[in-house]
Amino acid sequence: MKNSDVALGILAGLAVGTVLGVLFAPAKGSETRKKIAEKGSDLKNLITDSSSQLEEKLTQTMESLKPETQNVWDGLLQNNNDEKPNFDHLVEINRVK
Repeated sequence: MKNSDVALGILAGLAVGTVLGVLFAPAKGSETRKKIAEKGSDLKNLITDSSSQLEEKLTQTMESLKPETQNVWDGLLQNNNDEKPNFDHLVEINRVK
């Protein structure tokens, strides 16, 4: 299972649990609405923090992959340069016919 799926499941469970807990707790309507607003704010902060952490992790991953992708790209360019004379030779052979 992907980390993002686990995080999304945890957030959804927290949201559902919070709403159900607040709705079934014996309290006045105004108190309940206030609690729901507070929990919504807490959930918003949790999501913001989680998304910031995810963004940071993605940035680190991309930065760590840059040298590797550069090496692959350099290898492709070198391979292209190595094979160009063979390609040019094949083009000449086919022109003669």
